[in-house]
Amino acid sequence: MLIRTGDTVVVIAGNDSGRKSRVIKVDRETGKAIVEGVNGVKKHIRRSQKYPQGGVLKKDMPIQLSNLMYVCPSCSATARLGARFLENGSKERFCKKCNASAGEIAPAKKAHAHAAAGKTKKPAKASSKK
Repeated sequence: MLIRTGDTVVVIAGNDSGRKSRVIKVDRETGKAIVEGVNGVKKHIRRSQKYPQGGVLKKDMPIQLSNLMYVCPSCSATARLGARFLENGSKERFCKKCNASAGEIAPAKKAHAHAAAGKTKKPAKASSKK
């Protein structure tokens, strides 16, 4: 769940499919997010002291995080997010299409600084056909 509050996302499933908007709130426990102008419902309010006029209230309801896709601000495309450790040991989110940073997740730690520096890419597997 790398989507955060303030990210721009596109809805990929449901009634509001294709709508591009900003994330207002993320609930990690339920795996849902409230997105501006998406999954709106009309709630009928009875007249009361709090609502003397009564009427219909429009409200955005939570949408499953799996139905949202991140929009990268640098490449302007929908992409998945990944997490990686930087040389200084901090952890960041990044766009898997353009490899651009999408913000820091965790502050720098000494243990992760050594691990990130020591990692190298795996050698390509040799394909041997007989």
